[in-house]
Amino acid sequence: MDLVLETADRNLLTPYVYPAGWREDEPCRQLLSLFVITNLGALALYLLFGTLSYCFIFDHELKKHPQFLENQVQREIAYALRSLPWISVPTVALFFAEVRGYSKLYDNIEDSPYGWTGVFLSMLSFLFFTDMGIYWIHRGLHHRLFYKRFHKPHHLWKIATPFASHAFHPVDGFMQSLPYHIYPFLFPLHKITYLGLYIFVNVWTISIHDGDYRVPRLLRHVINGSAHHTDHHLYFDYNYGQYFTLWDKIGGSYKSPTAFEGKGPHDFLRKLRE
Repeated sequence: MDLVLETADRNLLTPYVYPAGWREDEPCRQLLSLFVITNLGALALYLLFGTLSYCFIFDHELKKHPQFLENQVQREIAYALRSLPWISVPTVALFFAEVRGYSKLYDNIEDSPYGWTGVFLSMLSFLFFTDMGIYWIHRGLHHRLFYKRFHKPHHLWKIATPFASHAFHPVDGFMQSLPYHIYPFLFPLHKITYLGLYIFVNVWTISIHDGDYRVPRLLRHVINGSAHHTDHHLYFDYNYGQYFTLWDKIGGSYKSPTAFEGKGPHDFLRKLRE
């Protein structure tokens, strides 16, 4: 995140926003800047990719499903917009720790002992580490002690749209993002790679709520896609994973998507029409 902050300071904040005497490395200024940048960035990612997915990928026929709520899209967006600023508060604290040099993020490929191979392997390990972390956090949020207070609001959307992707209770949203932020404090990661992965995970979160159930046949029971996550919203106790089905299979919570068996939301609508 320090690369984003440096770019913002150089091109906007130092010349046009902050008083000349306020140093760029002053902690209060960095926290304030990170709060604004994090909120604007999250808002841009959510609205841009959510809108693109809703307009060009989401099947609007699903809005005819009896479990699709009245004014659901507007409600999803409103809930997300209320939650994102609160989610950003603890997130900014972690970004601040990164900026102050407490993480294992590095600038140059040469700083990795394994060069480009190390960068590629770190991308894979990031995905598997965060998938594992999210699985257990997500499953924990379904425990009766936490579900009603923190996770139930996200399950209001039984037939989700891409805009449901970030419509979480703030505690729920931050807890499920925590593995992304913990990783660079535990393992070396290239800074540009980290930013790219951060964008990717937000886009992926949107994609598993987009109602497009197409997955290459060979990967249907490997990749946790929209069909898997739709069944999670519909049937509650299954498919907690983020990218892969590995931990659901290990944890006994894997469910073959109903959409792959001719029993999904589209099939239900077709039977209604018939």
